[in-house]
Amino acid sequence: MRKTAFAVAATLLVFAGATTVNASPSRDDSWNPVVHQSTSVAEAGRATKQRAKRERYASRERAKKVRYAARRYESDASDASERRATRQRARGQRARYAARRAEARRYASESYSSSGYSGGAGPRPRAWCGWWMRTQRGGGAHLNLAWNWSKWGSPSSPQVGAVVVWRHHVGEIVGRAPNGQWLVRSGNDGGAVRTRARSVAGAVFRMG
Repeated sequence: MRKTAFAVAATLLVFAGATTVNASPSRDDSWNPVVHQSTSVAEAGRATKQRAKRERYASRERAKKVRYAARRYESDASDASERRATRQRARGQRARYAARRAEARRYASESYSSSGYSGGAGPRPRAWCGWWMRTQRGGGAHLNLAWNWSKWGSPSSPQVGAVVVWRHHVGEIVGRAPNGQWLVRSGNDGGAVRTRARSVAGAVFRMG
């Protein structure tokens, strides 16, 4: 009898416990505005951090582009400056070359016109010292070659009025310098007609 009563009591206790557990309310925060607000704040914070990260990345990329553009500009400016300097140097060289040529033509023309020679030496060749001597002493076109003057006229000693002939140059002695060297006037001496003291060692002397 007592066993039966104990079993019934135990059954009642188990049933009561199950009812109590089932009756306990579950955690449902969907109705709680505080919980919703906390979730929204957290999501907003994450979005703000992501946006700030994207902005920092975009700012770094813009800075890179600005630095690259600045380097390109400096390089282009330097190249342009170098090109301008090169063009200016080239213009200066052309101007100096043209001035030297004009001076050489003027000297040759003055010497030709003041020589009194009217036989006509023909067009001036590229190596024109022999040609210039023809404007002073006459002679055929074969004397355009400097060394051919070594067979012109008759042999002579170095003296004023003598033609002095080197292997690749020819001129005429017009005086003597204080240092004892002979003053030689010749054409195509540095691109012009010039008179200067020169050593005549090894040269041939001729008189017409």
